[in-house]
Amino acid sequence: MKQDSAKRATKREWIGLAVLVLPAMLVTMDLTLLHLAVPQMSAHLKPSSSQLLWITDIYGFTIAGFLVIMGTLGDRVGRRRLLLIGAVAFGATSLFTAYATTPEMLIAARAALGVAGACLAPSTLSLIRTMFPVPAQRTTAVTIWSSGFMLGGALGPVVGGVLLEYFWWGSVFLLAVPVMAALILLGPMLLPEYRDTSAGRVDLASAALSLCAVLCVIYGLKEIAKHGPDALTLITVVVGVTLGVLFVRRQRNLADPLLDVRLFANRAFSVSLTTLLVTLMLLMGLQFLIAQYLQIVLSLSPLTSGLWLFPAVLSGMIAALVASGIASKVRPAYVCGACMALAAVGFAVLWGVSADDGPGRILLASVLMFAGLAPVSALGTDLVVGTAPTNRAGPAAALSETSIEFGGALGIAVVGSIGTAVYRAHLADAAPDGVPAGADDTLPAALEVAARLPAEAGDNLASAAREAFAHGLSVNSLVAAPLMLAAAIAATVLLRRVRPSSHENEQPAAEPILDGSGTCT
Repeated sequence: MKQDSAKRATKREWIGLAVLVLPAMLVTMDLTLLHLAVPQMSAHLKPSSSQLLWITDIYGFTIAGFLVIMGTLGDRVGRRRLLLIGAVAFGATSLFTAYATTPEMLIAARAALGVAGACLAPSTLSLIRTMFPVPAQRTTAVTIWSSGFMLGGALGPVVGGVLLEYFWWGSVFLLAVPVMAALILLGPMLLPEYRDTSAGRVDLASAALSLCAVLCVIYGLKEIAKHGPDALTLITVVVGVTLGVLFVRRQRNLADPLLDVRLFANRAFSVSLTTLLVTLMLLMGLQFLIAQYLQIVLSLSPLTSGLWLFPAVLSGMIAALVASGIASKVRPAYVCGACMALAAVGFAVLWGVSADDGPGRILLASVLMFAGLAPVSALGTDLVVGTAPTNRAGPAAALSETSIEFGGALGIAVVGSIGTAVYRAHLADAAPDGVPAGADDTLPAALEVAARLPAEAGDNLASAAREAFAHGLSVNSLVAAPLMLAAAIAATVLLRRVRPSSHENEQPAAEPILDGSGTCT
């Protein structure tokens, strides 16, 4: 498809993009809202410790597990249709979540929210692929869409904190209802429909393999992040990887696979997917520790912590928009490489951070991280979707989202494990009178133990524990900075042949056929 023959997006498509950004914001916002509501929710519903774990984790599990399935299903039943089905389901289950009266009801509602969210994310991105066939416009559109995800994550603590200040815990989930209503109302008027009429049925065995593989790996990684590695979690990860291998082998032998693994033969596609995974792994892992540093080490409230990090998110959004413009003139490899190098500087700023530092140092580091990695996320997502044929945009979009989910889970697991190991070693050396039982598990556990000790001993233990946690953050930053530099060099070298988005950069793909009503088929 030539650049000059592609139909440029009109005002209608850009207004439609604004509609697509709304569910993107809600999906990420919902990941953070429950964490803020946990104290009030726990006091009201009184869940057991295991129920609380399922309440907090099931949403992320089901989103990750169903992404590939929903991405493929959208190409078969219609991307807009699946998006609207997801919107109805997300709005209805948000109401169910807000008014849950038992832990079991809340777990079921959060699981349903995850499935609905999996309908929304790949559908929005694959529709962008249909609506913006001109590469330069699509790059800008994907950047705006990615910024919506970041904005949702940033607004979650701020908006959630305000609602929890004045209303009951369930109020945070009612935010989705008017947004989904707007999507249901405006979607049929502004968004095109696309479906691949040549596609066959969804292979149920492939769907089961995909779901079980993703759930096993994500579950194992999250458990390792919380409790450290043990035999059961490692076996779970191995089982997930094995099922993933079986899934790939099955796709190679199917005439109409759930996921066309030939997409990975395209270097721009596979390298961009790997870059997304690595960058999100390092960013989410460090942000996981930074959030705890602000709230536990510096004793800031979730709302105040969110406000301190909000400028970093804004810097990322601005940087992503600027980078998308530059990428229309300069090869994306060089833009991504420079941005990843900037993020490496942000990681390095955290080297040597201590419990006595204020939030200013964290803010500087976070601004550099987001300004560096937000453009990489947007450009990488654009390359993943843009290099896939039009009739494979759904699975490609789902893969980019799954890569982000895996990157986040892997980053929290790896960075959390390193931080815990450093915390325990440093606390053992720094505690003035030895480490009391239970204090070396986590920083919150140490502070609980310190609160039960005599004043001077408790203060000394709390101070040593906070410093040990800060040291764990510092060591992780020292590991992350050179890894990010290495990733920057690798991405620059491997993607150097990909041309700017103002040039033709897409694989030949059959154009969708329009029926009499203007619907793509």
